[in-house]
Amino acid sequence: MSTLTIYPQDDPAAGRRLDDAGEIRRELAAIGVTFERWQARAPVAPGAPQDEVLAAYRPEIDRLVAERGYRSVDVVSLDPAHPDREALRRKFLAEHTHADDEVRFFVAGSGLFTLHAAGRVYAVLCEQDDLISVPAGVPHWFDMGSAPAFTCIRLFNDPAGWVAQFTGDDIAARFPVLP
Repeated sequence: MSTLTIYPQDDPAAGRRLDDAGEIRRELAAIGVTFERWQARAPVAPGAPQDEVLAAYRPEIDRLVAERGYRSVDVVSLDPAHPDREALRRKFLAEHTHADDEVRFFVAGSGLFTLHAAGRVYAVLCEQDDLISVPAGVPHWFDMGSAPAFTCIRLFNDPAGWVAQFTGDDIAARFPVLP
């Protein structure tokens, strides 16, 4: 189940947890973040090729491309056997921003997007069928867990704009992570 836990930025023990998709959507919209639930038009088998994954969600992808002008769409997968999983996890657990929106749709699996905005920390546990769109410039970090298992559709305006710009703030180390 998708959840949103909102913390004061200086108190990781004082979180308020929400699990209603409508409430999550409203809270995130207040800081400019999009949260949606999508449904596949056809079943997608684990390990399906990129073309099959994209075809299952083509109407939703086309809508976002038309609304926001994204020019690149791909699929990324990570599993617990990936040889660089620990290094990838460490890299994205540090607070960073991007010059482009970070748009991810979870076809399978889960991940924890944590956003630092408006004096608060918003920890969004995204699950299968969740779309999150973090606007360019919003400080955040991502936790895939110690045994990552996810498949995501990514949308970009410019893949080069997705390069992480680390803030140097150690705030991420003070907030909960996935096991």
